[in-house]
Amino acid sequence: MYLLYSLIYIIVLFFLFPFEYLKRPKELRKRWLREKFGILNSSFSTFKSPLPPFKIPLSPPFPKGGVGGFGGIIWVHAVSVGEVMAALPLLKRLRERFPSTNIILSTITDTGQKVAKERTPEGTTVVYLPFDIPLILNAVVKKVRPEILITIETELWPNMFRIFKTNNIPVILLNGRISGKSFQGYKKISFFMKKVLSYVDTFGMQAESDAERIRSLGVDESRVMIIGNFKFDTRPPSQVPEWTEKMKGPVIIAGSTHEGEEEFFTSIYSKLKEDFPDLNLIIAPRHPERFQEVEDMLKSKGFSFIKRSVLSTQSLALILHPSSFIPLEGVVLLLDTVGELSAIYGISDIAIIGKSFKGYGGQNPLEPAYWGKPVVCGPHMENFPVIKDFYNAGAALEVNEEELYSKLRDLLLSPEKAKEIGLKAQQLYRKNAGAVERAMEIIERYIS
Repeated sequence: MYLLYSLIYIIVLFFLFPFEYLKRPKELRKRWLREKFGILNSSFSTFKSPLPPFKIPLSPPFPKGGVGGFGGIIWVHAVSVGEVMAALPLLKRLRERFPSTNIILSTITDTGQKVAKERTPEGTTVVYLPFDIPLILNAVVKKVRPEILITIETELWPNMFRIFKTNNIPVILLNGRISGKSFQGYKKISFFMKKVLSYVDTFGMQAESDAERIRSLGVDESRVMIIGNFKFDTRPPSQVPEWTEKMKGPVIIAGSTHEGEEEFFTSIYSKLKEDFPDLNLIIAPRHPERFQEVEDMLKSKGFSFIKRSVLSTQSLALILHPSSFIPLEGVVLLLDTVGELSAIYGISDIAIIGKSFKGYGGQNPLEPAYWGKPVVCGPHMENFPVIKDFYNAGAALEVNEEELYSKLRDLLLSPEKAKEIGLKAQQLYRKNAGAVERAMEIIERYIS
């Protein structure tokens, strides 16, 4: 079965490779190509590390011991921005617990790379995950010789798991979750998934529903634990970005939006402005490749808007030509940058969660909860079952498309009610912290 999987993977890769290569900026292509084929040496010569730079030894293997205790290499894999953000508190705790450890963080997407390079702690090398081909992975494992592989959420790579495990490297999955849609897909190939999952030593799942699904796929109960959600341990920057000081008037943030939602939210915003002329709307598309699409939509609808990426340019224009300044009051702002959303929630009066109205599955509601902001969700939050706890505690609101205008208007007219909902969200957020420490207990079984 693994042979068939590898054959299908290589065939698909053959057709997608040109597109994947060319879609990347020219300055990234060479590194992407090198690392996808497992040539990681040059990446390790520039470790963001408090220790002296080193190159991975080909022979003898990297020693287990080191200054300050464990000094090997921990490999963490997080596919994209959301998983990288979730992994940040774990990476920070790993650095504190094992100060002489070198950490590899692999991602698949360019946006994941960008956020990882900006946010990860000292001692982390960020690379692209090599192709899931045995020949490549075997070479990487023998060269890097990591002590453990930690994969975040639902990243299941059959050959990677098998190659690491057959090289006597523990494999653990943390912050695990399986959506209902993914579960149905896995069940159709359960005979294969059972074998893939057999290479994982421990599953640290977010919730009982996730644990039950992984057990239903054939994983023995002794290898499954419920540790909670890392995102409850995520700490956005303690200060909001300086440019947000230019925002005047109430602010609604539509975060991590998907196709069709931006037009819907702006139509609601237009109606709200009749009663709240100084109201601002910040739109943060989930995928950077849609920034231009959303900009074109705003232009076609005749909205007065400004892009986050030009704010610094606007500041310079203000100095040279004061009359050219566009005040950030009663405007739509397109957040066309990556990695700022979690901090910007700090200035919001109301947070709308994307992919919960026009999409399916929802996005992370915990970042606005951290700031104590009222959270408004659509009917599709299937990927975040924790939201039910928020609904039950009165710490978030679930509304359908027809109700959104009236619900937002009520919150804007009753700021004390909005503040109460936000405070409940913040209290629930703090109550559920601790998943990272439970994960560390699992990790220490294998590497301490």
